[in-house]
Amino acid sequence: MAFKFESLKVWQQAIDLAVSVDLATKDFPKEELYVLASQLKRAADSVSLNIAEGSTGQSNAEFSRFLTYSIRSNIEVVGCLHLAIKRSIMHQDTFDAIYKQCEGIHFMLIALKKSLK
Repeated sequence: MAFKFESLKVWQQAIDLAVSVDLATKDFPKEELYVLASQLKRAADSVSLNIAEGSTGQSNAEFSRFLTYSIRSNIEVVGCLHLAIKRSIMHQDTFDAIYKQCEGIHFMLIALKKSLK
């Protein structure tokens, strides 16, 4: 792999999260496509993109800052999931599966950030 971030398990998991979110939002009603579906997809994409951007040629402090952005985006995904459930536009099993992915990514991001100190 040519880039450092590609070998990071947390980045790989974040890519999987983005795919899961993309698949889940395909079932959203038309009126949510440019609202919650768009927000959810952008937040999920941002998790992996911030890991990638922060890992390339940056200091540990800079990488840590980008990992914080990834953590925040991951939390944003969780917030959007709750909105989707409250609006009755996501099945509980889909919520549970994506929520579990977010939990795992959260702990991995925290651990990676701690390892940079």
